[in-house]
Amino acid sequence: MIRNRYRSQAEFDLSITNLARGSTAAGVRNLDGRDVVFVTSRPSSKRGALSEADGVRIAEGARLALLNRLPLVLILSTSGAEITDGIGALHGWGVAAKEISMCSGNVPILAGLIGPAVSGPTLLLGLADYVVVTPDSFAYLSGTQMVANFTGVSLTTEELGGANVLLSKSGVAYQVAESANEVIEEIAYLLSFLPDNTDALPPRSPEVDEGSDLRPELSSIVPAEPTSSYDVRAIVKEIVDFGEFLELRQFWAPQIVTGLARIKGRTVGVVANQPMIMAGTLDIPAAQKGARFVRFCDAFNIPLITLEDTPGFLPGKDVEWRGMIRHGAELAFSYAACSIPRICVITRKAYGGAYIVMDSKGMGNDFTVAWPSSEIAVMGAEGAVQILHRRADINERAEAKSAYEQTYLTPWIAAERGYVDVVIEPEATREVIVRALDLLITKKEKLRPSKHANSPM
Repeated sequence: MIRNRYRSQAEFDLSITNLARGSTAAGVRNLDGRDVVFVTSRPSSKRGALSEADGVRIAEGARLALLNRLPLVLILSTSGAEITDGIGALHGWGVAAKEISMCSGNVPILAGLIGPAVSGPTLLLGLADYVVVTPDSFAYLSGTQMVANFTGVSLTTEELGGANVLLSKSGVAYQVAESANEVIEEIAYLLSFLPDNTDALPPRSPEVDEGSDLRPELSSIVPAEPTSSYDVRAIVKEIVDFGEFLELRQFWAPQIVTGLARIKGRTVGVVANQPMIMAGTLDIPAAQKGARFVRFCDAFNIPLITLEDTPGFLPGKDVEWRGMIRHGAELAFSYAACSIPRICVITRKAYGGAYIVMDSKGMGNDFTVAWPSSEIAVMGAEGAVQILHRRADINERAEAKSAYEQTYLTPWIAAERGYVDVVIEPEATREVIVRALDLLITKKEKLRPSKHANSPM
């Protein structure tokens, strides 16, 4: 019986159908064979306005999830804090935010938005590890009237915080589902890749023979011309089991691809530069997206596969003023703090600081693989020649560029110095990763002795 897992009958009876009056409900549900603590707000009561009691009930659900080491599923549809409750309503969702924060990194926090989320309670979405929304949902902290009063700009609800905005502009939403039922299905699918808590391993699917692990198709994906683009997801789908890849935050910072898959039945996280978008250049949203995903995988014992092909960080006054240094460091920090198995595959360009933060050997990864097409250097040939031969004529510059490409834009210097463990033919990539995971899966590292690190943000 489920109830044997809980400390008391009272905790087990915190159920969806047995609640005090209010906009929220909380309890234990079985979701595709997995027990989860399920918390939902109900728009049928005051359009889902959260009273102090509602906030406390959400907090109790989060506390129940943490106590019993179960995933927390939060389904929101709320018009904000209950005005007639006054400061009590604010205190309620503050208590809820505190308890959900306590769950972070301990149990998966999976949220669905099936209507509005307005004002302070929208911050609960920002605390979640995963957010899936319906097309008609919207979320914002300051409403359209307040925005118009302060900025003079009139916006519709959809323009300010509609599903498309949450997916592509703010990055709050990870996926979109067509209905409330599909929201639950998407959450259940994501959960199939995850453990119940940080002290468990992700479930391993039964291995099904796919034949040889060699993938000849990988040899033709990266174009011979170094300035040509390609879709890195084609590489991902050749490496993972049956080409099944759950991409997360696909429409936000699309120059970096993040998602979950399986290799030989084991869950893995994938971080990959996307040459189709901005040539895979890293900017602030890309660094934030990658860093958050890396921390998520580390929290739930999911090995990381990094596919690197980036010419560097995006140059420009705006990105520098908005904190490219801090956010680039955030990505580096996230990788450096990882204790999970980490494998980096360099497919083409790996230049400068971007080479470092995409889980280079210097960041402490476990295994670095390079394809013969990879270019591991401080910068590309054009930039290097402009610096080293700025007074040369056109012919001399062309000769210098050719010499630089032949000497430095190769994986061989890095391999000679131990920064690359092995240079392999592309078709052998899956085979090499499978063998590396078999060796690394029992990896253990000592945790840092400090209370917590002061990570850049």
